[in-house]
Amino acid sequence: MSTIEVSNLSKSYGDVQALDDVSFTIPDGEFVVLLGQSGAGKSTLLRCLNGITRPTSGSISIDGTDVLGPRNDVAMIFQQHYLLEQMSAYSNALTGALGRTSFLGSLLGLYRDADKEEALRALDTVGLLNEANQRAGKMSGGQQQRVGIARALVQEPNLLLADEPVASLDPASAESVMRYIREAAAERNLSTIASLHQVNIAREFGERFLGMKDGRVVFDGYREDFTVDVIDEIYGDIETEAIREEREVEA
Repeated sequence: MSTIEVSNLSKSYGDVQALDDVSFTIPDGEFVVLLGQSGAGKSTLLRCLNGITRPTSGSISIDGTDVLGPRNDVAMIFQQHYLLEQMSAYSNALTGALGRTSFLGSLLGLYRDADKEEALRALDTVGLLNEANQRAGKMSGGQQQRVGIARALVQEPNLLLADEPVASLDPASAESVMRYIREAAAERNLSTIASLHQVNIAREFGERFLGMKDGRVVFDGYREDFTVDVIDEIYGDIETEAIREEREVEA
């Protein structure tokens, strides 16, 4: 668990302003959904939080310590799960402990007993303990993404990031994966930021919402304030099916 402080964060790529003076605070254990059109700055923000991308200006701190590069206590769940398909679900989950394992130990598969136990616990958290020995390449897309969640949990993070984790899944699998992410975060009291484009799924699983547009945060609030007008502000003229559904609900 961690408190995240983002202060006056900006990132430019030449003449392109990807992030423009972004500031927010996320307390311990809060589950935040990040929304916005393609190009709004969501992925750049997540990469800065993960330490992969250095901001042009501003700062990010986790429990008072500045993020200056990749950190073992920040874990990422990707849209493409990047599993080793020839390895089992258990072996893939266990790779989350690489940051705590020597190079030689990782080559020989010599992980600590505590890490092995954590891999099994993480697979249990995402409902895959009985499939621990199944080869990842034979799993469905939803199951593979759940292995990706388990791998991130084995990293024992304080901050969990998810970059469009359900974008390539069918609606039923998407809801299942988001439910497991939400439950895992609650069980471990993890501060979590999940980037989503499906507004209906965001409304179902989000506690707090950050809406981005043109590199800026245009909305920061909770479910009761996340109205159709706010969605319109975030997405502009894009009349998605989700927005139409929200209009019907509020009508």
